[in-house]
Order: sequence, then C-alpha cells, then structure tokens
Amino acid sequence: MNKRSDTALSPEKALYKAAAICSRCEQSEADIRTKLSSWGVNPGDADTIIDRLKRESYLSEERYAHAFVRDKFRFAGWGRIKIAYAMRQKRIDETRINEALAEINEEEYREALFAALRGKLRSVSGRGAMQQRAALYRFAASRGYESSLISSAIASLLTDSDCDCCDDVYDMTDSTED
Repeated sequence: MNKRSDTALSPEKALYKAAAICSRCEQSEADIRTKLSSWGVNPGDADTIIDRLKRESYLSEERYAHAFVRDKFRFAGWGRIKIAYAMRQKRIDETRINEALAEINEEEYREALFAALRGKLRSVSGRGAMQQRAALYRFAASRGYESSLISSAIASLLTDSDCDCCDDVYDMTDSTED
C-alpha cells in the first residue's frame, strides 16, 4: 500500500513514478516489481507497467547488469562470486550475469585483489604466518574472490621481499632452516 494513504496507486500514476525512478538510475525488474507491489499495484497491472518500461527503454536488465558489475567491482571492491550472488538475488538471468562479469578486465581484477590484500596485511602483520594467511584468505573470500586466485595472491604477497610488513614471516622461515 501507498505509505501516504490507504488506497493503492493507480496503474497510470505507478507507471509515471516507476519511470521517474528508472530515469534516475538503473533498476532491476525485481526491484521495480517490489516497488509496484508496495504501492498496491496488482500483479496484472505490474506486468503491463514493466512491459511498457521495457518498451520505452526505461528498464533494461542488460544495462542494469553491466552497471551493477561496474559499480560493485570498482566502488565496493567485490569479487566475481559476490557480484554474481547479489545479481542472482535480484533474479537477473544467468546469461546476463556471465556477460556482465566478462567485462571485468582480468589485470584490473587481480590488481584490485592485491590492493585489498595489501591493505588488510597491514592490520594482521603482528600475527604468525598461518594466522596471517587465514585472515587474508577469509577477508578475500568475504569480498567474493575465487579461491585459487586468493591462494596465489596470498602466496605472492607474502613472498614479496619488498613488503616490509611481512618481516615476521621471513624471520620464521629463516629460523627453521638452522
């Protein structure tokens, strides 16, 4: 129901309101359906409104998927797994998800992971080597990066001799060689 009154919005008013929302920023079909439902629009009218928004290019799942991937990768620092999961929650088609994820530049993706891990490494540098690895792995996994990529990035990061925050790791390996 409409928050301002107990009556539902008319389909015409709901269409204009939905078009205004879609013109401000990309929206998923699921988000618009949720809004229409909360405004008291019946499902049949909601389908008609959605179809019209698509016909008039206010609503595009393809545009939404690409914008979502760009924003979540660049601004939130999410990995592919977390982005795909969030898009599935919004009922985006799997094909569209894969197409949008393919836009991510592999080099930028790896660099984003390394940058996030470098930042996290500073906060876990006082721990033992195994605790550091575990903390870094959990952190990257929570951001939605792939397991194999996380493992290789951590190994590379912890063996990087330029990283002065990893001195305790080198001290441990030197002492075991005696």
